[in-house]
Amino acid sequence: MIDHITLRVRDLAAAKAFYTKALAPLGYSLGMEFPDGAGLGAGGKLDFWLIQDPEARPQHLAFSAPDRAAVDAVYAAALAAGGADNGPPGVRTEYHPNYYAAFVFDPSGHNTEVVHHHPPGAAKKKAAARRSAKGAKGGAKRIAKGPKGLARKARTKRSSKGSKR
Repeated sequence: MIDHITLRVRDLAAAKAFYTKALAPLGYSLGMEFPDGAGLGAGGKLDFWLIQDPEARPQHLAFSAPDRAAVDAVYAAALAAGGADNGPPGVRTEYHPNYYAAFVFDPSGHNTEVVHHHPPGAAKKKAAARRSAKGAKGGAKRIAKGPKGLARKARTKRSSKGSKR
């Protein structure tokens, strides 16, 4: 799994303004700035970095969306932020039957995609199943199989605050 990525951009100020607005529906915000770069992320994790490079060549990057509505929201926000359309939200069956994505060119010409890989309603069904399973467990300790089938105690994760993992 990728921890973070740096995208070289021709105009840092334009890229910061664009991505701050375009990715807001995914919970992204500007978290750190330097004279020639900036970091954005969601939930306190800065995983998308921009760096000034007048010679930057266009790249393709894709952001994962939690549902199809988020794809639509990012697409609309990206266009409102000055992006150029490169493909409206829709299913792209050439990739797979549930590949729902939208594409926008950023100010540096990067093909920025936002994608959701599940059928409509799948995210809601998964969340409901997790809530149901958590309710059945009551948040109590559970037994989980460890290495070589040994049983070990594990806590149900309630919050990331104070976690020492």
